[in-house]
Amino acid sequence: MKILLVEDDKTIASGLEYSLQQDGYQAVLCHDVASAKKMLTEDIDQFTLCLFDLQLPDGNGYELCKMVKERRDMPVIFLTVIDDEVNVVMGLDMGADDYITKPFRVRELLSRIKSVLRRYQKPSHAGAIIDIDNVRIHTLEGKVYKNGAEIPLTALEYRLLLIFGNHVGQVLTRNQLLEQIWDVAGDFVNDNTLTVYIKRLREKLEDDPEQPTLIKTVRGLGYKVGD
Repeated sequence: MKILLVEDDKTIASGLEYSLQQDGYQAVLCHDVASAKKMLTEDIDQFTLCLFDLQLPDGNGYELCKMVKERRDMPVIFLTVIDDEVNVVMGLDMGADDYITKPFRVRELLSRIKSVLRRYQKPSHAGAIIDIDNVRIHTLEGKVYKNGAEIPLTALEYRLLLIFGNHVGQVLTRNQLLEQIWDVAGDFVNDNTLTVYIKRLREKLEDDPEQPTLIKTVRGLGYKVGD
């Protein structure tokens, strides 16, 4: 698998390139936006995943992420020293799949890469059954079960749960959820309505809705199902 690594700190970049190669990946290294754009324009299909530093000498990782997502459904992970909620949310809303804040352990980054790649390697049609802890979604029947017992959901509740089920392990911002519900349901769903529906799902599916373990809140970012 070939990874495009864009990092302007040459010491960090060299270390990451070596670590990626040791773990079986082929790394292609760029130090700025211009060279990365050239690489993506010439042959974006050669890459399996992109690692983008947020702050680059001639731009930022956001514009590279936007370029990638407009051309291909390919995973993007941000490397950033900015542990700032606004910047992280912006990146996730643009389609980034994960982020990791510097300084980080290489093993942690490699674990994040594997996790993101697993999500993308699932068949595009997804499985007929999605398991999340003790909840099972039968996508062909449009039914949901908890511990073997069917849980009745409204159309919008089911759609929201299915979005989570198709993005297990990924942080989804409220904007991402609203956009996906709007696209499919064709109904007007505002921010307050989303809060209500997440509350209803928790009441129906969580063992303790006040201490949710299925649909977890990621403070300042959004929600996450699974690890």
